[in-house]
Amino acid sequence: MRQPVRMHLDFTGDIWEWRGPSPYYFVTVPDEQSAHLNDVSTGVTYGWGMIPVRARIGATEWGTSLFPKNGLYVVPLKDAVRRAERLDEGDTVTVRLTVADPT
Repeated sequence: MRQPVRMHLDFTGDIWEWRGPSPYYFVTVPDEQSAHLNDVSTGVTYGWGMIPVRARIGATEWGTSLFPKNGLYVVPLKDAVRRAERLDEGDTVTVRLTVADPT
């Protein structure tokens, strides 16, 4: 019987902007933490490599999904999160992720 997945990861990274047709802001999960996420990804993904998480920066917590990019994972930052924490592109933030088995 498979054990349920529950993982907490803390890391620091810089906010960057993707300037596509719908601009959005992200923080890249570093190598070591991305490797841990990759190890559990098949048990928690809902498709396309997306991993649902609870994320926290400062006092703001929200639900989002990580997605793979260039061998790592990225955390999307909602505008509401950036406004609440007064964050912008280039700022360095500490992120806490909670990954839980969807079952």
